Amino acid sequence: MYRKSGRASKLERAGKALLALIFVSTLGACSGLFFFPQREHLQTPDNLGLAYRDIELSAADGTQLHAWFLPSVGTPKGSILFLHGNAENISTHIHNVRWLPAAGYQVLLLDYRGFGLSKGKAKLPDVFFDIDAAITWLSEAPETADQDLFILGQSIGASLMLHGATRNLNNPKLCGLVSDAAFTRYRTMTRYVAKQSWLIWPLQYPVSWSVPGAYDPLDALPQLNTLPILFFHSRDDQIIPFANLDTLVTAHSGPHQRVASQGRHTATFNQNNQYKNNQNENRQILLDFLAENSCSTKKLKTL
Repeated sequence: MYRKSGRASKLERAGKALLALIFVSTLGACSGLFFFPQREHLQTPDNLGLAYRDIELSAADGTQLHAWFLPSVGTPKGSILFLHGNAENISTHIHNVRWLPAAGYQVLLLDYRGFGLSKGKAKLPDVFFDIDAAITWLSEAPETADQDLFILGQSIGASLMLHGATRNLNNPKLCGLVSDAAFTRYRTMTRYVAKQSWLIWPLQYPVSWSVPGAYDPLDALPQLNTLPILFFHSRDDQIIPFANLDTLVTAHSGPHQRVASQGRHTATFNQNNQYKNNQNENRQILLDFLAENSCSTKKLKTL
């Protein structure tokens, strides 16, 4: 039987190690580890019985973006920018917010660059231009310009939201934030993901060093002390550890509410049979938060 020489075996092992390092370095790059876009839309809002409009946005760097605008049923109570998780696109994440128009809230579902019909490639820090563009549209469009503005982010959308909000603190229409399953730091999350695989476990620290720390959600929170934040996180979350919740809540010195929910990652408002009662309760908590933190209500309280 043919046997490889010791030299060949060493070269093969070195080659495998190099490939693993390249693979992990690719994961460590922001676009590789944190964004998994899907171009094809699997459905449109009208398939769910929802009225909608396609919205075209232009980011500050010229990247053309796509979003869906869901008008409210009846007189609108406010507008919500929805920032989805790191995979697929708005056509699959829409189930998390499809109920809000019937509750009186208009919703803009944004696909980050590289997702759905949005051009470009998703990476940090460029995606913050996308969030800025969506906030500007909601602040200036005729159908939303006179309304309270809230941002609801889930998973990486919540994590992006916290830093993105610091860039828009001078917006008088921004009334509050809703964070569902955010993480604290990109490098910490990178190490957590690396620990799940024996192949890349030894490289968790070198890989995490390649991830920028300038946009960490945890560092944004002290700057957001004037904004009320509603924090959700499921105790059953298998994607982002539940422990992130209390670390984030502790870092926010402004008005906030902490909700420890149940169910899978980001299923907070998306009803299923097992946790339907909990998710109905979460929906009501969100609606109460929106009503109580209306910018007009806050102004009346200060008079």
